[in-house]
Amino acid sequence: MKSLDQQMAVYAAYHRNRWNRLTHFIGVPAIIFAVLIPLSWVPLGEGVTLAHAFLGAVLAYYFLLDVPLALATTLVGGALFHAAKLAAGTGVASGWSWFGVFFAGGWIFQLVGHAFEGRRPALADNLFQIFIAPIFLMAEVFFALGLKRDVLKKIEERLAG
Repeated sequence: MKSLDQQMAVYAAYHRNRWNRLTHFIGVPAIIFAVLIPLSWVPLGEGVTLAHAFLGAVLAYYFLLDVPLALATTLVGGALFHAAKLAAGTGVASGWSWFGVFFAGGWIFQLVGHAFEGRRPALADNLFQIFIAPIFLMAEVFFALGLKRDVLKKIEERLAG
């Protein structure tokens, strides 16, 4: 398994432009929200849905990478999960409408960002990078707050080398 800084360096190489990163702060949560809506309709038993399982699996991976970043990402993910559950509860037609608007809108934001970047999205070369986006954005918040400087330094060293 690649380390946090290895995963972040690969993702960061596709996200050097600040406008691109900014669009991802809108696009990534929008897409996560959208995907969790239909997953909320698939019961797995005992009040657990496919949305629970999906989010739990992704967050478990984040905890293997970095506990503080995973905890912060869990808070945001929990809020998106709750909002998606509410949207899913409005009915199938309405839920699919929410899904369509946020899924398409999220991708539009990200593609506009990559136009600023002048580089295609990371997932075009490695589909797994789509799962790195949320924790990468949380790391960006931590870096802006002066936290996780050791990780930032490792990422910058990997990008320079």
